[in-house]
Amino acid sequence: MKEEINTMPKTSLYNMEGAAIGEVELSEELFAAPINTAAMHLVVRSILANQRQGTQSALTRGEVRGGGRKIYRQKGTGNARHHGNRAPQFRHGVVFAPKPRDYVINVPKKIRRLAFKSAMTSKLNAGEIIVVDEIKLAEPKTKLMAKVLGNFDLKGWTMLVLPGRDETLVRASGNIEKLQTSYVNTLNVYDILKAGKIILTKDALKGVEEVYA
Repeated sequence: MKEEINTMPKTSLYNMEGAAIGEVELSEELFAAPINTAAMHLVVRSILANQRQGTQSALTRGEVRGGGRKIYRQKGTGNARHHGNRAPQFRHGVVFAPKPRDYVINVPKKIRRLAFKSAMTSKLNAGEIIVVDEIKLAEPKTKLMAKVLGNFDLKGWTMLVLPGRDETLVRASGNIEKLQTSYVNTLNVYDILKAGKIILTKDALKGVEEVYA
């Protein structure tokens, strides 16, 4: 009888001091998924497009003041034939005036989930996911959080994922440059791909696997 081989992905488990204290098994569905670049691209486009307000507005040629009288007679002047002086080729002329519009790009739920799994898998493959057993601070002070982050090799943007809002950690993280605090229910593909490293507490990892896997 053949023994079953455990193929679940694993990563190191660290404490707040940056020391490895063991390993943690990860969801195969979430961290060992096929990477679909097209799905990630579509979802990122959707997220960025949905942030646009679309409230820009300018007067069209028919709405601007002036231009109602023919500027000179049709024939005999040697000039080109024109009517109003609000045509695009004239000063104060208008062409393709922007109007309010909706930039929303709707993406099917299956594609969003596929993109999320692809993003998490690509981050794990790149060694950019750090799992910490817990992060607790005695006081909501920036220097305490900076000390914890200094125990890890962090470059560029870093995303700290918490299971829920922790007022102490949020206040301690607020003034740290290039640190983004997120929660399990607010994660999105754009933030994941933008981050250089992603730090998850063990409880946050469990929540991510329950919600998205």
